[in-house]
Amino acid sequence: MNAGLSTIRVVVMLSGSGSTLQNFIDLSESGRLPIHITKVISSRGDAYGLQRAQNHNIPTVVVSRKKFNDWADYNQALTDAVNEEQPDLVLFAGFMSLFWPGESYSGRIMNVHPALIPAFCGKGMYGHHIHEAVIETGAKITGCTVHFVDGQYDTGPIILQRAIEVYDDDTPDTLAERVQEVERQIYPEAVNLFVQNRLQIENKRVKVLSL
Repeated sequence: MNAGLSTIRVVVMLSGSGSTLQNFIDLSESGRLPIHITKVISSRGDAYGLQRAQNHNIPTVVVSRKKFNDWADYNQALTDAVNEEQPDLVLFAGFMSLFWPGESYSGRIMNVHPALIPAFCGKGMYGHHIHEAVIETGAKITGCTVHFVDGQYDTGPIILQRAIEVYDDDTPDTLAERVQEVERQIYPEAVNLFVQNRLQIENKRVKVLSL
């Protein structure tokens, strides 16, 4: 599937366990995803994702939100850490802080959200908060969304979405597990489309170009 594609430089940003990072590492090392992860940036020093990166000899850096009183200063520190790598693409992998390095990165930062945007999204809607809200509202369908980041919470152009059914006996844990399974499929799909130069943003819509 990736024959003939150039490998792109990627920075991964996370705040937690790093399961999404591990998926990218596994796909990269098996040759199924043409990316080279040059750095992992974490907003927390205790994030297990840092250990996952170190297990694969990927450089890491911690830019702790707690050390900055002002968001602008924090955002600049993150921007400096990203710019050091001159990445082709930045991937959020459970990164819990707002980050926007400027228009030069427009269409070059991706995130996966565990719901079907514009439902169950925005500030404070992350992780189990989302799955709890889905169940509490009685929604019959949920899923996940891969989108470009635009400097706000969950408002960037949508690349891919996939829906799953919400079962009557679902708990936030069981729902999260099934959503994460789909995330592991469509997030790499979106990255592959980026590598193939098949994503074209027109206004707020992302068109997937044919090969």
